[in-house]
Parts: sequence; C-alpha cells; structure tokens
Amino acid sequence: MPDITLTTLILLCLAAAAAGWIDAVVGGGGLLLLPALLLGLPHAPAAHVLGTNKAVAIVGTSGAAVTFLRKAPVRVGLAVRIGLMALAGSMTGAFFAAGISSEVLRPVIMVVLLGVAAFVMLRPSFGTAAGDGTDRPVARARIITAIVLVGGGIGFYDGLFGPGTGTFLVLALTAVLHLDLVTASATAKIVNVCTNAGALAMFAYQGTVLWQLAAVMAVFNLAGGMIGAKMALSRGSGFVRAVLLTVVFSLVAKLGFDQWNG
Repeated sequence: MPDITLTTLILLCLAAAAAGWIDAVVGGGGLLLLPALLLGLPHAPAAHVLGTNKAVAIVGTSGAAVTFLRKAPVRVGLAVRIGLMALAGSMTGAFFAAGISSEVLRPVIMVVLLGVAAFVMLRPSFGTAAGDGTDRPVARARIITAIVLVGGGIGFYDGLFGPGTGTFLVLALTAVLHLDLVTASATAKIVNVCTNAGALAMFAYQGTVLWQLAAVMAVFNLAGGMIGAKMALSRGSGFVRAVLLTVVFSLVAKLGFDQWNG
C-alpha cells in the first residue's frame, strides 16, 4: 500500500464507486477514476497510476457485465469477437501513441462529441427501440462493421488517446447494431473487459500495479458497477440516455479544460 492518508484512501474509494456506477450505466468512468488517482498519488510514476487504474476498473466492469448478462439480451459471442478486435486495435493505437500530439486530437474529439450530443438530443428515439435480443438476426454486414470499425476503430482510439472510450462504444454499438441503449451498455461492458484484461496483463508484467490499493478500491468500484447496472436495467433507455448526455458534456468540458490549460 502506498504511503497515503486515511482521508485520501476514503476519497479514492468513493471515486472508485462513482466511476464504477458511471461505467456501468454508459461508460466513461475512467474520466473520474484516473484523475482521482493522479491527485491522490501525486508522486507515483504515471505507469503505476495507469496500471492501478486498470486493476480497479476491470473488477467493476466485470461485475457490471455479469449483472447485465443475467437480464439483458446480449450476444456474448459477438461481444467477445468485438472485444478481441478492440484489444488488437488498442495495442496498435498504443504503439503509435508516442508520435501523436494530444493537443491535436483533443479539438477533433470535442467536435465529434458535440456532434454526438446534438444527434442524441435531436433524435429522442435514438437507442429507445426494442433491444436486439438473441432471437433477432443481425445482418452480416453490420456484424462485420461492428467487429472491424467499432472494435478495431474504438480500440485503436483507446490505445492512442483514451478518454470516453466506453461512451463511444455505447454510441457506436447502438448505431451500428441498432441496439437499445441498455443492451448496448451491456455489450460494451464485455468489450471493455477484454480490453482491460489485455492492458492489465501488460501492466502486471511490467510490475506497475499497486495491488494492495487496487484491491481496496476495486471493492467499491465493483459495488458501484453492480448498482449502476441494476439501475440501468430497471430504469431503461431513457435513464441511460440522460446519463449519456451528462457524461458527453462532462467529457467535452474536461477536454476543453485540458486543451486550453495544457
């Protein structure tokens, strides 16, 4: 356990719980968890912060995925295929990350997110259709698009830049596979488990995970993730849509702050 105060530990655990809740509902919990770790561990190397973040996040994401799978109509095989492609895309993105300036990417992502927010607000029916259950066929072209573009493309973005990956997954799965937002959130959780597992394995191999701190925070992240998944299932797509817009605008605000104060 790193040398931190009890107050700092409590605040980190609360941040982990909130991040788990956000991640389960619509993705984007890392926007809260990673900055919290950076503030709570100001003297820790960046690699240790990133590794610990992944060790915490994978627990909450896995718990949320299990909760969703019990009640949401998710094609697990398709989700895993998308996840494996996302893992490959993330590794490729990480390979090129050193040569890309985040100052260039931030304005582009901000414009995309604002466009997404406008689309969701102007299309009240987006993501509210009946879920794409396991008994409903999906066109092969859409499946290929989901695997290559959603998995590979967003996975590449995750490795290259990262913020808002879970949110982009939910939006893309809703648009490409015509899922409702609840089913898209459930599917995104499985994809996130795959990408988190690959990243965590690499961090663990490099010895850059603070396991004791991660274990404590993971308990709270798991609780937040399971509560968020249950709320998304019980309250439906309208609730997820509201949280989605909140997260999108929060992400735009954070990216804007980083851009102008970087």
